[in-house]
Amino acid sequence: MALIVQKFGGSSVANAERVFNVAQIITETYKQGNDVVVVLSAQGDTTDDLIEKANEINPSASKREMDMLLATGEQISIALMAMAIEKLGYPVVSLTAWQIGMQTSSSYGSARINKVEARRIHEELDRKRIVLVAGFQGVNRHHDITTLGRGGSDTTAVALAVALKADLCQIYTDVDGVYTADPRLVEDAQKLDEITYDEMLELASLGAQVLHNRSVEMAKRYHMQMEVLSSFSRKPGTIVKEVVKVEKTYVSGVAQDKKITRIALIGLEDVPGMAFRVFNLLAKNKINVDIILQSIGRHDTKDISFTIDESNCDLCVKVLQENQESLKFDHMDVSSDVAKVSVVGAGMVNNPGVAATMFEALYEVGINIRMISTSEIKVSVLIDKEDTERAMRAVHRKFFQ
Repeated sequence: MALIVQKFGGSSVANAERVFNVAQIITETYKQGNDVVVVLSAQGDTTDDLIEKANEINPSASKREMDMLLATGEQISIALMAMAIEKLGYPVVSLTAWQIGMQTSSSYGSARINKVEARRIHEELDRKRIVLVAGFQGVNRHHDITTLGRGGSDTTAVALAVALKADLCQIYTDVDGVYTADPRLVEDAQKLDEITYDEMLELASLGAQVLHNRSVEMAKRYHMQMEVLSSFSRKPGTIVKEVVKVEKTYVSGVAQDKKITRIALIGLEDVPGMAFRVFNLLAKNKINVDIILQSIGRHDTKDISFTIDESNCDLCVKVLQENQESLKFDHMDVSSDVAKVSVVGAGMVNNPGVAATMFEALYEVGINIRMISTSEIKVSVLIDKEDTERAMRAVHRKFFQ
């Protein structure tokens, strides 16, 4: 007998038919003699619908009240799933975050998990019940409801698996595993049998929407083995773990991210400490920066370009404009017509020429590169947004055919 934590995304429970399909998967796991804890996301587009309702009332609603509203989506899911499992004749209980002691920070909308008490879950498992938990949510020290950010149910599942010392954490989604590229964009994308934590973390951070990057960080930190699989196909998925087979390709996948903005500060003083002043200012305002390029300007000046998540664009522009006099840059250029395409692979460090091969693929289809960023297991390029899909196919074809 094993203790298995399963997580089902919004598309897996989008309607009554799919709720009963998931109920069958859960109860089949239970019938095999396993203890089963299940984390559920809100149904389908429920979260987007709730945001739309909030905007009808108050587009500037506080983050606290938004969390109070958005957390209801997952509560609906667990209650409906409990009803379905009851109808199938199995013992079940649904629990919200505060009932299981999911303690988080107070950063509404992007809270981080501090501790999971889990006593209530153990009690329910001892009663031989299937335990359903609302994902995406927690409770802060003020006993207020918080949410973990988009994709946070993955993180809920891994946190529970770690706290419960589960044997496996299964993440069910609408694709049957992790692919070498998004199969909706690249027809010949190949499913991976296994992938390392580091590779999965890079892919998740670079735009692959299979797993929440914070869930992979946590799984790696606590050595929690994960499996990504489909709730529709019932086929084996992709195992995410520390070490994979020695005989494997040096590139594991190609990812793209269109939700980025490039900002260029033109005419900065070419003096020591200028880069520190710029990026320290952004860090104090909790603005994460990705690719950075510094170029030599003219007349003792330099230009600095960098990319950020598009959700931070307005704040970033505001902060820089307010500090233009102290930073002494001439002007700022903002572009959202860009995208990032990346190749990832743990074997890249021992295989020179990956960057050249990627650049050759883009050259062959006439795509210009604006910026480049590299690490031991990734190469990322910034290109025009309209070229994203073409770039993905060209780069994937170069490495995997």
